[in-house]
Amino acid sequence: MKFLKLFFLLTMLISLAITLSATPSEEESFLDFGNEDEENADLPQPENQETASSFRGTNRILSQKRGFMTCNKYPRVCRIKGSPGPDCCKRKCVNVMTDKLNCGRCGKKCKYPEICCKGQCVNPMSNKKHCGGCRNKCKKGSTCQYGMCSYA
Repeated sequence: MKFLKLFFLLTMLISLAITLSATPSEEESFLDFGNEDEENADLPQPENQETASSFRGTNRILSQKRGFMTCNKYPRVCRIKGSPGPDCCKRKCVNVMTDKLNCGRCGKKCKYPEICCKGQCVNPMSNKKHCGGCRNKCKKGSTCQYGMCSYA
């Protein structure tokens, strides 16, 4: 009988410890939505602030909004500071000028050796205007080989 009482008491203490450690403190549960930019004033605010309060760091506001709204319904969410890009492709914010999976427009993928420069797929190993990387132009008269100007 003593063993059963001790076991019950121990399980109660463990469950209490887990409950207290999972509860957010006052500092974590406080969210300040009053300091947002004026350009984002028309975006709806998240309804459930408890689940969003666990995000930390500078992208906390962006992370909270990602969970509650998608860019296909609210395209302006992609223009928030810290967003991966201003364009919306398949419910994700991307930059079609640099994204290899959405180069120039949504769904246009660059082939294996190519990269996306200014919305066009280019091969940095042989392109004179983008030799080795975007906007790395070779001098007049030189060629681009193996991603280097005037190799050899």
